[in-house]
Amino acid sequence: MQRVRAHHVHVEHRFAKAPSAIFAYLAEHENLAEVFGAKVKRLRDGDGGERNGVGSVRELQIGPLPAFEETVTEFVVPERIVYRITKGSPLRGHLGVMSFTPGSDGGTDFVYDIRLASPIPGVAAIVRSSLTRTIKNSLAKVDRDA
Repeated sequence: MQRVRAHHVHVEHRFAKAPSAIFAYLAEHENLAEVFGAKVKRLRDGDGGERNGVGSVRELQIGPLPAFEETVTEFVVPERIVYRITKGSPLRGHLGVMSFTPGSDGGTDFVYDIRLASPIPGVAAIVRSSLTRTIKNSLAKVDRDA
């Protein structure tokens, strides 16, 4: 059995706005369209009345590629959001973690880690490179719009 190598996206950013504002903005599935450079559609609200919380599901479609689904697995307001790809992707072992820490000046220290792998050679490396660039380029807009 061939072992599939994991790739990692790691982005750190300093937002001027407080963690509560940045968390609320990035928790909304629809706001992630710009962050991922994808079409995003909410498929299911989260459990226990938390619209974007654990159990919420979004569908993403990037360009002409087939759509896939992500499910939120951990939701700690305003500190952490964790999600996994749960349907329809050539990526395996995908785990996304957004962490929001208060800065000493009232802003937010944001860390975004994504682990991904694919049994198809080269796919994970291409996705890692593209996602890193797209996420980094979107964060100024997030700070403005949050």
